Order: sequence, then structure tokens, then C-alpha cells
Amino acid sequence: MRILVVEDDPKTARFLKLGLEEEGHAVDVASDGEEGAFMGHLNPYDLIVLDIQLPGKNGLQLSTELRREGLQVPILMLTGRDSTPDVVRGLNAGADDYLTKPFDFDELVARVNALTRRRTGGAGGVLRFQDLELDRLKRQVRRGGRLIDLSPREFRLAEYFLLHPDEVVTRVQLLEKVWDMSFDPETNVVDAHISNLRKKLEQGGGRLIQTVRGAGYALRASPTE
Repeated sequence: MRILVVEDDPKTARFLKLGLEEEGHAVDVASDGEEGAFMGHLNPYDLIVLDIQLPGKNGLQLSTELRREGLQVPILMLTGRDSTPDVVRGLNAGADDYLTKPFDFDELVARVNALTRRRTGGAGGVLRFQDLELDRLKRQVRRGGRLIDLSPREFRLAEYFLLHPDEVVTRVQLLEKVWDMSFDPETNVVDAHISNLRKKLEQGGGRLIQTVRGAGYALRASPTE
């Protein structure tokens, strides 16, 4: 997923960014509510991790603003208060879940995964396409029952394709969703990683990730090239 972290404490923000990137996500960081609002409107995020106590526009105000303007991105709110009224205010402001500081990072990851499953319509922990199977909780990929060793980035690529089967996916989408990068027409990072992913997936099976000339790639059963 592409995640926006809105957190004014530099140490906490860096901890969240590094930890979520270790889990394979692309992460942007905003240090206050105004910057968070700007980035939230500018980019198509899959999740926002939002601290309540922010300078200027606080987390409750930012969440309310995003919901009022129609953004349906899941929001995980971080709060230093765990009293019922504070939790209720956060949920009423549009948050989908909340986590009280200090928190265990494993719990944060579990909540992030739960919000992901909720947003993808209950896709659950296992994604499948033909004989390809990806377990999001165990972080395992199998094809025809054969376990395939993927790097974290290759896993994210495979996951993104499995979440969008039979759809044409552009390089711009992959750079934004799997990498935290704006489109650079000179970069070949997407093509290089897809080449490696193909080699691993195709051992003992046919091609699944097809090149759609002039457009991008697609997870399809029949070749298009």
C-alpha cells in the first residue's frame, strides 16, 4: 500500500516510516496538519496513519476535512488518550480505527492489515489467480503448490497485481503504489523488478504477467505479446 503518516514527532515519524517500509509499503510523511491535508488531497493513498496532537490543524480537524470532501481512504488515528470520549471524538471525526500511544509495532501492523482487508472488500489473507496464491499474513507466495522466494518489493508487486487481476496497470501506478516515487520516464526500476518476478513465477508454469504494449502490464491468463 501507499501510506501517509501524519506525525509531528520526528523520532516517531521515522520509526513508523522505516517499520512500514520494512513491511513492503511505500510511505510518505507529513509533519503537521496543513502538510497532511495538502498531501492527502494530492496523492491517492491507501491508508493514512494520523496523530491527533498536531501543530496547527490537529488530527480531528484533518480527518473531518478529508471526510467532508469525500475522501474514503481508511484512517488509523494515533492518540495519547484512551478515554472513551476521546475515542468517540476520533471515530466521529471519520477515523476507522485508533491506537493508543505508546503502542506495540506488531499491533499497528495488524491493524493496518485489517484495514487493508476491509478496504479490499474482505479479500482476506489469501489472494489467488489460477494456480498462483499469495498469503498476505504469512508473506508467502506459491504457484502450483511450489513455494517461491520473493524479495519484499517483489512480494508487493505480486500483491498489487493480484489485487487488480485482468486490469492494465501502468508504470506510474506501480511507482506510486509499490515504490514511493513520482514518475520518471527514464527509470527502468519497474521493468527490472517485473523481469525478476516473472522469472521466479514462471519456473514450471506459463507467463502470467503480460506486457500490454504502450500501456503497462496485466495479470492475465493468455499472452498478449
